[in-house]
Amino acid sequence: MRLALAEAGRAADGGDVPVGAVVLAPDGRTVLSTGHNEREATGDPTAHAEVLAVRRAAVELGEWRLAGCTLVVTLEPCTMCAGALVQSRVDRVVYGARDDKAGAAGSLWDLVRDRRLNHRPEVIEGVLADDCARLLTDFFRDR
Repeated sequence: MRLALAEAGRAADGGDVPVGAVVLAPDGRTVLSTGHNEREATGDPTAHAEVLAVRRAAVELGEWRLAGCTLVVTLEPCTMCAGALVQSRVDRVVYGARDDKAGAAGSLWDLVRDRRLNHRPEVIEGVLADDCARLLTDFFRDR
């Protein structure tokens, strides 16, 4: 999560909402990819930290299935990102701060564990939640 927090800081430095993500290989230690929000920097509405990290991990592995992989992200994934995580077949989603306004991994919605879908990753929430939330609070307060 600390690496994801560092990525989130990079997003804030670029004027984006500070969210950072890391994809870990099935061994749980090897970092396959990182990402941070780049919507403002690129003008791409899909340039969320999770989507970018998943895309880069797929390139690194040479395939779209991220079976066995873990995504670590500073903020609970939104519906778009939750859908991408289901579609990419990640095994585990670890997040820091809850997103009661747009979260789709347990707070507002629970897309990633919807029993109607063919894949449901494990969800671990609240890892360094205070640090993750503080980064967001400080960013929006300064705006």
